[in-house]
Amino acid sequence: MRQEILDAASEMFAAEGFENVSMRKIAEKIEYSPTTIYLYFKDKSDLIFQLCEESFARLGQVLERIKQKHDDPLDALRDAARAYVKFGLQHPNHYKVIFVIPLQQTLNHDDYAFEGSMGEKTFNYLRECVAECVRQKKIRPVDIEVTSQALWAGMHGVTSLLIAHEDFPWVAHKKLIDQLIDTMIRGLQS
Repeated sequence: MRQEILDAASEMFAAEGFENVSMRKIAEKIEYSPTTIYLYFKDKSDLIFQLCEESFARLGQVLERIKQKHDDPLDALRDAARAYVKFGLQHPNHYKVIFVIPLQQTLNHDDYAFEGSMGEKTFNYLRECVAECVRQKKIRPVDIEVTSQALWAGMHGVTSLLIAHEDFPWVAHKKLIDQLIDTMIRGLQS
């Protein structure tokens, strides 16, 4: 039931905008009473927060499997970047809600703290990969925070564009994604 509510909400938030979706509308979509939703979520801000946390947790599980699979941090970084884009493309509604709709519109500032969130834990995976690449001299010495954010911005950019502009005459998605990732990583190696 909880997952059904989260899935319906993410679809509606992405299609109609957070401000245009009420708990009542979500209840109508899943054909339950609004009070049922309040058994799982205290309000709309709590619902979106939980949606973000669960989505980041799922992505974090994928990244953890990649980390366990690779001894070379550069290979892990490449695979993690691909996995991030793939995750966004496989879950476009969740992705739009998490990364495209500004959180200021969806959450009260006091309701969301990045520190300690699943979002931070997931982003830490990227930071750790970059730091390990520097430590093992796989890439040149860089500011870990700036580099991690720049890499994320590139991955986010291609993911957002592929979701938002499906009809654009893109080259094969895999080719585009691989080119972006390889270009970013080669830039760090020089």
